[in-house]
Amino acid sequence: MNLWKIFFNSKSSDISTNCESTHEVNLAVKWVDGCEACLEDGMRPCIGSNDHEVQFQVRNEINETDPHPSDAKSSFLHSVANMIGMLIGLGQLSTSYGLENAGWISSFLLVALGIACAYSSHLLGKCLENNRKARNYSDIGHHAFGSHGRAITAVFIYLEIFMALVSYTISLHDNLKMVFLGTNIRFSWAQHVSTSQVLTVFAVLVALPSLWLRDLSSISFLSISGIIMSLMIFVTVACTAVFGGVATNHTIPALRLKNIPHISGLYMFSLAGHIVFPDIHRAMKDPSKFTKVSIVSFTFVTLLYASLAFMGAKLFGPEVNPQITLSMPRGLVFTKIALWATVLTPMTKYALEFTPIAIEIEHRFLYSMTSRTKMIVRGTIGSTLLLIILVLALSVPYFQYVLGLTGSMVSTAIALVFPSVFYIKIFWNKITKPILALNVFLIAIGCLLAVFGSISSMKLLVECFFRVHSAS
Repeated sequence: MNLWKIFFNSKSSDISTNCESTHEVNLAVKWVDGCEACLEDGMRPCIGSNDHEVQFQVRNEINETDPHPSDAKSSFLHSVANMIGMLIGLGQLSTSYGLENAGWISSFLLVALGIACAYSSHLLGKCLENNRKARNYSDIGHHAFGSHGRAITAVFIYLEIFMALVSYTISLHDNLKMVFLGTNIRFSWAQHVSTSQVLTVFAVLVALPSLWLRDLSSISFLSISGIIMSLMIFVTVACTAVFGGVATNHTIPALRLKNIPHISGLYMFSLAGHIVFPDIHRAMKDPSKFTKVSIVSFTFVTLLYASLAFMGAKLFGPEVNPQITLSMPRGLVFTKIALWATVLTPMTKYALEFTPIAIEIEHRFLYSMTSRTKMIVRGTIGSTLLLIILVLALSVPYFQYVLGLTGSMVSTAIALVFPSVFYIKIFWNKITKPILALNVFLIAIGCLLAVFGSISSMKLLVECFFRVHSAS
């Protein structure tokens, strides 16, 4: 199976509940009506609040007794590439800023979080092996805690998507300002709107039509483009260090303890891709190697982040920007490539990130409508959400604080706390005391990072907001 196609399927289908691409998965579902409790057993009368009996039919062409689905063709290397592709993204822009502001000792925190996230990925694999019917992250929550577990998990997943897209839009705005530095665009009816804000609105409007697409294969090229852009950013920073004529002689402070809570959120955002890991597991020819895939992937990504962090901190020192591309010397061809790569990355993410929500909306509320009506409703909802995201991003354009808040408040729960909680609940009768103690420790650490990181990032965000607006 084509590598990028495998990756895209895993990226776009995990978050939705009981829903898959009709082009990629051998699962035919006929939605009629019924409550969630009645949908779990395939076909049976609905016992919900309705007085009349309603049938829900499921024709599953995958043999549930098989160890893994018939379309599982991903090799070990493919799975590693898919997981690495999911982990490398927006977070890499801020690792240098994090290291400079928290001190070089915080690199041990980055490594420790990388190890913890690899372990939590292993736990998700164990939960999936325990229940072969579980197909995505929300299914694991349902297996552990029923419908309440699914609901809470879904809320965090959708919240992470929403906040991540706000961060992507802020990044788009900041880098567009540098790409078109010196350009002046003004409208007589909107004198208070800056050139960078106008350019950001134009860029979002260009990406808007992609939200109306339902066929996942028609937007698969966006996934490929996003991965390429992310790798280009790392390569251009490395080339700047080697060929850019910038002295790497800045001293990195040892430790700035007061900044650790906020910086831990930035690190967590960079390492959290767990919501799609169940799909990577399901796509593997040999799911028993999932733990090895996690170890190799997180080792590579953690080393890449640490390398980029030290490169940026040594290159730019205290002047390093929360987005390293904005610190690179102007005029260098490497800088221009990095800036354009950072501009294009968010535009490739909107349709991909919204697709799971769109599929969920279709299967929950629009199943009885015609294809044309579905497209109109889905596109309208997606366009409205994206415009709300645009307004938020332009109103609170503080990249590092929004990213840190997302990492602390949402990513920490998804990548650290929930996997351990699910594992303890599912394997309560089999778990040993040392493993139980380890998972309780991870839950405690995750909760501490989430609470103090969220408070720190929110405080910094509010202070920055009022400082900027009082000055203006």
